Parts: sequence; C-alpha cells; structure tokens
Amino acid sequence: MKRVLSLAVVLVALTTASAAVADDGAGPFGVTATAGAVAGSARVGVLVPAGRAHRPAGAHLCTASVVRAPYGNLLVTAAHCLDGRGALVFVPGYRDGRAPYGVWRVKRRFMPRGWVEGRREDSDVAFAVVAPRGGEGVEEAVGGYRFAAGTATGATAVTLTGYPDSRETPVSCTNKPTAHSPTQQRIACPGFAGGTSGSPWVNGDGQVVGVLGGHDDGGTTPDVSYSVVLRAEAERLYREAAGDP
Repeated sequence: MKRVLSLAVVLVALTTASAAVADDGAGPFGVTATAGAVAGSARVGVLVPAGRAHRPAGAHLCTASVVRAPYGNLLVTAAHCLDGRGALVFVPGYRDGRAPYGVWRVKRRFMPRGWVEGRREDSDVAFAVVAPRGGEGVEEAVGGYRFAAGTATGATAVTLTGYPDSRETPVSCTNKPTAHSPTQQRIACPGFAGGTSGSPWVNGDGQVVGVLGGHDDGGTTPDVSYSVVLRAEAERLYREAAGDP
C-alpha cells in the first residue's frame, strides 16, 4: 500500500471539494475534504480481508472502484493492493463501519505481466472480478465509471477519492495531474495517506484516467500521489478482465 513516511495531515472538514467538477473550471483545487455521500460516491469503496467482511472498521487495506464492464462485475485498483493478499471482499460506499450496498466477494484478479514478472511500478494497476449477490452485479447496485486508457496527463483536472487507513470515511480532492515521467503522473492532494492506494482519478466525464499507485507504491508522503499513465498494457488488461463473467 502507499508507503507514507509522514502522517501529519490536515483535512478540511467540508464536502465542497468532493463536489467540485473535475474539469478546468473553478476549484477549489488541491483541497482535501471528507467526501460527501453524494450520487456516484458508492462506486468507490474499500478492500477488506474476507475474515473481516462483517467487521470492516479498522481492517480496510486499500481503495478500489467499480468500472463499467459487460458483466457488471469489475473493479479497478492498484496491483500492489491485490498481489500476495489472501481472500478479499469489496465494500462499496463504506462509511463508519457500515456496508450500505453490501459486501462483495473478490473471485478473480487480473494483474499485468509487467507486475507479475517483476513488480514494475509502471504496471501498478489491476482489476478484480466480484461475485454477484442475489443475482445482481455490483455495477447494477452502485453504477460504474468508464475506464479510459490513452488520456493525456493533465488534459483536465481529476477528482481522487480514497480511504486512509486511519479513517472510516473517505476523503476527496480535485486537482490537475502533471507528468512525473513519461510513464508516471503525479498530483498534489494532501491527506492521501496509507490505505488510499487504488483510489480512482476520475475526470469530469466520469472516466477513470489514473489509479493511485505506481511510483513508490503511490508516494511516500500524504501530500503527493502517483499513478501509472494508463496506456496499452492497462487497456489490454481491462479488455481481458471485462470479458470474465
């Protein structure tokens, strides 16, 4: 998970940043707030060890989000959030120990070859298929973002939403990414400490254009986070995972 060296963070106790439109309009940019329980927020949730499925408080270890797929069963997160873990469940819209949209079992994981063969930080993105509940898929229950590889870094601002280990509510921040390298992008958003790995970077069109992870497992301070630049490898993996029923 995100390897944070300093946990001294200050969160703005407002929901305005989470409601900011992720485009080139007015901010507030670079302000992290408690994310409000607004339309679409249930698409983001926590990954929890299966043994704590019904007691997720204090046990969530990463963030994941629902992305659109033909079978309505797909999550995107960081590869380091799935690699080497035991059985996991996904709790969308998690807040204060409650699972308002149920608990969904992760049944299959898809990780890129670059990660499997060498834990390459440029391959730190992964997908998970979750089992249906009562004949319903997770996307039907909470909706899903579109997964978009090939978007230019910084083309628009994005909104990050994630769950720090130390909190039982999500935080959100909107800002404009910049290039860290040709294969990595970075964003300045305070308060994204350990546990926020896997947080989606969502643009104003509802597209996931980044996933918190990559360089230094997503960053070594809570103020700057990273993502792989989503290109052909991520697109191929998405297509493979999206075809799994």
